[in-house]
Amino acid sequence: MPVITRFAPSPTGLLHLGHAHSALAAWGAARRVGGRFLLRIEDIDGTRCRPEFTAAILEDLAWLGLDWDGDVRVQSVHMPEYRAALARLSARGLLYPCFCTRAEIAREIAAAGQAPHGPDGPLYPGTCRRLAPEIRAARIAAVEPYALRLDMAAALALAPADLSFEEVGEGRLRCDPAQFGDAVLARKEVPASYHLCVTHDDALQGVTLVTRGVDLKPATHLHRLLQVLMGWPEPRYAHHPLLTDASGRRLAKRDGAPSLRALRERGLSPAEVRTLAGFAAP
Repeated sequence: MPVITRFAPSPTGLLHLGHAHSALAAWGAARRVGGRFLLRIEDIDGTRCRPEFTAAILEDLAWLGLDWDGDVRVQSVHMPEYRAALARLSARGLLYPCFCTRAEIAREIAAAGQAPHGPDGPLYPGTCRRLAPEIRAARIAAVEPYALRLDMAAALALAPADLSFEEVGEGRLRCDPAQFGDAVLARKEVPASYHLCVTHDDALQGVTLVTRGVDLKPATHLHRLLQVLMGWPEPRYAHHPLLTDASGRRLAKRDGAPSLRALRERGLSPAEVRTLAGFAAP
């Protein structure tokens, strides 16, 4: 099977060394074996993503010496595809509308005294899953805003009990999608979630090896479930360690990690930046 990898940043800021590490890992994994390296812009969050950051991503990657195959896929222009995927899940009774606000969910969890936790925090208590169909219909007709949640119990009933994924260097690992509870797959401000869009696009683009940070390894449990539900092919996965600063904190935009643009303006060469990102110059 040919190796097809991808780098899929969100244009919410300038790229930093952590992004460079992820991009170089995916690019190298493909180029070493004559495979294909794809670039995807994950800009489904219209409230945070900006076109100037998309332009900067393309410029910074080219300056770093990375090339990619084919056209850049920009998620925001493919929303009808994600809506169609949601419609398929809904037609099988696997989605339900959730009218709860974040504040209402927090109050319900606090009133319960405790709640099981997953990778994204306390699990949703299932309030709207228990709504009668006529009440759901009336609230939708009243144009109340709502999210779409995956009915995890119904989804797991359709998945094999031995659901797993292949992690490079570790072999087959058992999946536990239930740790996400009834995950949100769409909400008012983001019409399709990261989990749905990334699995859809990996399948559509024929990605055979997903390389990404170890912080996203738990998400693979949910992604494998979606792949099974939608009949999408299973790629292999390679989750790499995250780059950290001198204090041991992971590099992040919100913490002011130095951008590739800033390093370039300080006079560093592409080879020097690649080395700082953990990869020697070619």
